[in-house]
Amino acid sequence: MNVLRQHAEQQFALELEEIGKQDAHKRPTNWKLSPQAVVQYLMGGKLKNGFEISPKYIGSRRLMEIAVATLTTDRALLLYGLPGTAKSWVAEHLAAAVSGNSTLLIQGTAGTSEEAIRYGWNYARLLAEGPTENALVTTPMMYAMRTGQIARIEELTRITADVQDTLITILSEKTLPIPELNMEVQAVSGFNVIATANNRDKGVNELSGALKRRFNTVILPVPDSMEEEISIVQHRVSSLQKALELPAEAPSLKEIQRIVTIFRELRAGVTADGKTKIKVPTSTMSTAEAISVVNNGLALAAHFGDGRLNAQDVAAGLVGAVVKDPVQDKVVWNEYLETVVKPRAEWKDVYRACKEITL
Repeated sequence: MNVLRQHAEQQFALELEEIGKQDAHKRPTNWKLSPQAVVQYLMGGKLKNGFEISPKYIGSRRLMEIAVATLTTDRALLLYGLPGTAKSWVAEHLAAAVSGNSTLLIQGTAGTSEEAIRYGWNYARLLAEGPTENALVTTPMMYAMRTGQIARIEELTRITADVQDTLITILSEKTLPIPELNMEVQAVSGFNVIATANNRDKGVNELSGALKRRFNTVILPVPDSMEEEISIVQHRVSSLQKALELPAEAPSLKEIQRIVTIFRELRAGVTADGKTKIKVPTSTMSTAEAISVVNNGLALAAHFGDGRLNAQDVAAGLVGAVVKDPVQDKVVWNEYLETVVKPRAEWKDVYRACKEITL
């Protein structure tokens, strides 16, 4: 069966296996790889035997070292940053490399309850048998504690404050009390938590001081340079194109450069040459959005074009990424098209394609 998206430990199983064979460093209890090997898996490069490891994170190696080192301590890890800075991607690959299992996931939403973090009950059994261990519904958190693995919590600040604080006992005492059964689940060596959060989405619930103290926070920044961001987009687009089996040519560097330039200029509020100030839209203009624009353009090129990505293919994705507020953002986008895109002689096709859709 062809799954739409494989888990990290499945997609990169060969890389994890090869790194494990070459890994001569000491591994913490219940870790599949040593901390040094985990960082190598994330950052990519060649092994001693010449095997090529693809980079999972393109950015500061020191940030990844800090993140991995945190997981060897009694502190949990909080990956913090703007939307689209690869927080979830890094969390998944950390869990895959450390535990060999990235599926112990709790998705944070406004409706996430205590039961989703601690434990639940099989109510049919509860009514028939009363509170027993057989009636317990194990959560990813409880399973991770019992087996010494990494549990992931996505969008921690989307969870309401009272439910967030359920984590305090788990993170500080490394135990999960079950008062109904007069028992507790104690965490096995290797257990830890990786959470992600950002401060740009609506409905953000700030973490309490008590909970913040249980986390080491690593802030993932937006890519520093144009080259770095282009490299990230190229790498992720190539990976997704293979997974989705899109019958299109790989996008040219020119098209990716133009898309990334537009995103960086609108994000920074100034043109790449620093000469013209421009208004900033309400949308995040993240690297993840740029990847989405390219992928959407490839789908159009593959199924409704000649298989080659061009301005017509990316225009709809660009407009959709920028114009989130139909009033405010449309003004910003039109102004950007007229003052920045139109004067660039080599961007005439982008200008015409975007104007056709924006009008």
